[in-house]
Amino acid sequence: SDHMENIYGYLMKYTNLVTGWQYRFFVLNNDAGLLEYFVNEQSRHLKPRGTLQLAGAVISPSDEDSHTFTVNAASGEQYKLRATDAKERQHWVSRLQICTQHHTEAIGKNNPPLKSRSFSLASQGSANSPGVQRRPSQNAVSFFNVGHHRLPAGKRVPIMQPDHLVDVREMMSQAEGQQRDLIRSIECLPVSGHLTSLDQDLLMLKATSMATMNCLNDCFHILQLQHASQQKGSLPAGTTISWLEPKISLANHFKNGAAQNFPAEINKPASVREEQSIAEPCQLTREPEEINSDEELEDICDDKEDDLGAVEEQRSVILHLLSQLKLGMDLTRVVLPTFILEKRSLLEMYADFMSHPDLFVAITDGTSPEERMIRFVEYYLTSFHEGRKGAIAKKPYNPIIGETFHCSWRLPKSDIGTDAGGNCPAQPPSEQGTLPKDTEGQAELDYYTVKFVAEQVSHHPPVSGFYAECVERKMCVNAHVWTKSKFLGMSIGVTMVGEGILSLLEHGEEYTFSLPCAYARSILTVPWVELGGKVNINCAKTGYSASINFHTKPFYGGKLHRVTGEVKQNVTNTVVCRVQGEWNSVLEFTYSNGETKYVDLTKLSVTRKRVRPLEKQGPFESRRLWQHVTESLRDGDIDKATEHKRALEERQRNEERLRAETETPWCTKYFLKEGDGWVYHKPLWKMVSAAQTQQTDTN
Repeated sequence: SDHMENIYGYLMKYTNLVTGWQYRFFVLNNDAGLLEYFVNEQSRHLKPRGTLQLAGAVISPSDEDSHTFTVNAASGEQYKLRATDAKERQHWVSRLQICTQHHTEAIGKNNPPLKSRSFSLASQGSANSPGVQRRPSQNAVSFFNVGHHRLPAGKRVPIMQPDHLVDVREMMSQAEGQQRDLIRSIECLPVSGHLTSLDQDLLMLKATSMATMNCLNDCFHILQLQHASQQKGSLPAGTTISWLEPKISLANHFKNGAAQNFPAEINKPASVREEQSIAEPCQLTREPEEINSDEELEDICDDKEDDLGAVEEQRSVILHLLSQLKLGMDLTRVVLPTFILEKRSLLEMYADFMSHPDLFVAITDGTSPEERMIRFVEYYLTSFHEGRKGAIAKKPYNPIIGETFHCSWRLPKSDIGTDAGGNCPAQPPSEQGTLPKDTEGQAELDYYTVKFVAEQVSHHPPVSGFYAECVERKMCVNAHVWTKSKFLGMSIGVTMVGEGILSLLEHGEEYTFSLPCAYARSILTVPWVELGGKVNINCAKTGYSASINFHTKPFYGGKLHRVTGEVKQNVTNTVVCRVQGEWNSVLEFTYSNGETKYVDLTKLSVTRKRVRPLEKQGPFESRRLWQHVTESLRDGDIDKATEHKRALEERQRNEERLRAETETPWCTKYFLKEGDGWVYHKPLWKMVSAAQTQQTDTN
C-alpha cells in the first residue's frame, strides 16, 4: 500500500498522428486503475486527452534504450512512452506494475466488467452493408466495439463436464465467425482517408484477435485430450499435451491481410520455372568437386543491410506474423517474410566470419602455447563484427539442403611476418609431416591461400558444416552448426548448437570452441542484433582454456554488445590474459606482464574474399542458387523476390517428400557424419597423416 500513491509528471509519448515524440502530462490514478494524460499540467482539470485501463495491462521496458517503455492495455491499445532517464523510467514502470497487479487481482476476485477501449464491429453482415459506411468523424475507437459479459449475481461457473465440449465448440465457432467478420471489415476500409485499413491500431487489433483465437483453439485441444483420457482412464502411451502449430499457414505472406495471388505456372518467369525444375540433387553428381582457386575473382559485391524502408512499409505483415507465434515457439519451420532477408545465404555469412584471415593464419606463429591460445581468442572475438552486414538485424537465406558455398582469400606473405613456427625450435621432418605432392608447388608463391567450403548437410534439423584451411601454414578449422531459433515476444533468439575444432598441425594442437547465441531485438521498430551467452575454448594438449561471456543488455542501465573473458592455464589456474570491451567496437586485452593492447574493430583491414563468377558455379552453389532472389531484393521488388524464394522452398519440399516415399537417404557432398558431428571429407590432418604414412613406407 505504501507504493500505491498517485504519481504524475511529464513523459514523452509517441503518436501516430504526429510523427515523432511529444511531451504530455501523465497521471497514474491508483484508485481507479487508470493511466491518464493531458496536453500539459495546466489542463489537468479538463477531460484527459487519453485514458488507459491498467487492469490486465502489460508494462514492458523497451530494449531499444534505457529510457523507453510501453504500456499494453488489455483492450489492445498501447502507449509508447519515454522518460528523461533510466531512473525515472524505473520509477514509472514499478508504480505502473504495482497498480496493474492490484487491479488485475481485484478483477479475478470480483469479476467486474472491464472499462476498456471498446472496439466495435459495426457490421455482422457484408462489408457493403450501411454499418460499414462510416462518417468522417468516426474513428477506430468508436467504430469497433467488443462487449464484456458478466454472469448474473449469485451464479457460479459450473465445472466443465465432457458433454459441454459441444457447447464450447459451438461458441468458439461463433467467435471465429465474428473474428473473420472483424478482419473482413478492416480489410474493406479504404487505403487512404481519415480511417484506413493500414491504421496501426486496427493492424494491432487484427494481430491480437488472431492470436487469441489460436490460443483458444489450443486450449480446446487440451480439453479434448483430457476428455479422452477420462473416457479411457489414462492417455495412450506416448501421448503428449502440447501447444499446436499455427492454424494459418505461414508459407503465405500477406499484404494488408490479403494473400498474394501469384501468376499461374504459364505466366511464371523462366527463372522461376528453372528453379522449380532443377533435378533432384542426388541425381546430380554428388562427387566432391575440387575448386581451382585461380578461377576465383576478388569479390566486388558489397550488400550492406542498412535500409529499413521495406521493414517499415511491411509493418502489417510483421503484425500478422506475430499474431500466429507463441512464446518459445520453434521457428525452424516458419517461413518468414522476404523483405526481412539479407542478400546472402547463411553459408556465406559463415564465410564472412573469416574476413580477417591475416589474424587467422598468424595464430600458428605464436612461440608458446600461451601465446597461441591468446592469438586464437583475439581472432575469435574480431570475427563477429564483419560477419554482420550493417546495424539492421536481417536474416540470411535458409540454405537449401545440398547447397554449398566456396571462396578463398589470398594473403601476401610480407603482410604476415615470420613464417609459421619461425621462432619455434626446428622439428625433424618426420614430426612436422610432409604435404602431398599436389600442394608442394604452392610454397613457391608469394602469398598464402585460405580456402573455405560450406555445405547444408541437413534440412530438419537445419545443420551446416564448414571447413577452412591454409595448407602452407599447416592449419585448418572444421565446424558444424545447428541453428535453433525461437520466438521470444518482441525478440527472436537463435541458438548456435555445435562445435568447431581448430587444428595447428605444426604444433599438434587442437582447439575446440563453440558459438554464442544471437538475438534480433525490437522486431516491431528498428531491429538490431545482440550476442549473448558463454562460450569456451579449450586445448587439451597444452592445458590452456578461455572463457568468454557475451553480455546481453539488461533492462535497467548497462551497455550494448559488451564482452568479457579470460585465458588461463588450467593446471595452475593462472589467468594469463583478460579481455573486455564491445564485440563490434573496441576490445581491450590485458596480459599477465601488465601490458595492455586495444583493438578497434571498426578500423581493422578487411580482406575481400575471392569467389568464382556465377557462370562457373554449380547449380547448388549459394550465389547461383539464390541469384534471382538477390537481384529482386536489390531492385526492391519484394513480390518478385518472394516468388523466386517460394519456388526454391517448394522444390525442396517436393524433393524431401519424394525421398521419404522412396526411403532414399540424403547423400552429402563434402561432409561426412561422425558421431554427433560432421567432418570435411578430406581435412588437412588426414592428408598430412597419409603423406607421413606414404613417406614411411617409401623409406
